[in-house]
Amino acid sequence: MLSIGIVGLPNVGKSTLFNTLTCNQVPAENYPFCTIEPNIGIVEVPDERLQKIAAISKPAKIIPAAIEFVDIAGLVKGANEGQGLGNKFLSHIRECDAICEVVRGFHNKNIIHVEDKIDPKADKDTINLELILADLATVTKRHEKASKETKTGDKKAIAYAELIGRVKTALEQETAVRDLALTEEEKLALKDLSLLSAKPIIYVLNVDKPEDEHVLNPNDKVVKLNIKLENEIASLPAEEQAEYQKELGMSESGLSKLIRASYELLGLISFFTTGADESRAWTIKNGAKAPEAAGAIHTDFIKGFIRAEVVSTEDFLRAGSEQKAKELGLMRIEGKEYAVQDGDICNFLINR
Repeated sequence: MLSIGIVGLPNVGKSTLFNTLTCNQVPAENYPFCTIEPNIGIVEVPDERLQKIAAISKPAKIIPAAIEFVDIAGLVKGANEGQGLGNKFLSHIRECDAICEVVRGFHNKNIIHVEDKIDPKADKDTINLELILADLATVTKRHEKASKETKTGDKKAIAYAELIGRVKTALEQETAVRDLALTEEEKLALKDLSLLSAKPIIYVLNVDKPEDEHVLNPNDKVVKLNIKLENEIASLPAEEQAEYQKELGMSESGLSKLIRASYELLGLISFFTTGADESRAWTIKNGAKAPEAAGAIHTDFIKGFIRAEVVSTEDFLRAGSEQKAKELGLMRIEGKEYAVQDGDICNFLINR
């Protein structure tokens, strides 16, 4: 399961966001470093399509797609040099696939700010610089080693050293690795370094009101949330949550938007399987071929894949049943080269 690390300065709302996402009450007291070990929670990906599919199939179980969130203690300026709880928490971020950075935009004199000011852009820059400096230390060590290996004259070693040198220069100029124009082959070559600034990132701007204006970067992926309000909504009984959201003029919870945006950030899509036993959403990378999708169900299915029966969710719902979809010619037979689409309902024929 892919994971997203929730990071930010102390007292910006990270643990409250995590509590709200997972309904797993971790400490969220008003002082830095209260989260000493990373807390992990599995979060359901909201998808109304699954419920509609299940309403037709009437399965015994409904299993949604899920994503893992990791609550990581607050970073501070100098974390790359061991300040605060330093490198221990940088290592926790390395283990995540993406970053959710919570930035404080709310005003509350009773909640201290480590820099004693409310400046979302400055907070964002502080965290990102720490990640870049940590990467620079990693890349500098690797560059020294890579440079020595070029003395053999090996073309691959020379190309790798040039790549590492280019990344090192960018980091010295405070440019995140994710912002470099790297080929897929170059990204793969850097993968073993687990560079923090290479990870995809989404920002949660924790505001008093959704209309509050704060300047980050026009190209940043930002979700505005009033985390305190979202926490209050999530604490209500399920039947009261929708009513309260309606009173507030919210079409859905901000958390749902965040979870979906995080799912998209990782380049993920869902396909479905459905029947009397269960209706289930499965997670795959966008662009995955049919055998890879079958492998999400069981790894043995990749080698044994023969073909897939595929119908879109829209066609399935319009037909009203799998059998009717077949009769109407809405269900297709697809082979190994078929790229599974978001919302496909699949039956896989496997050679066992």
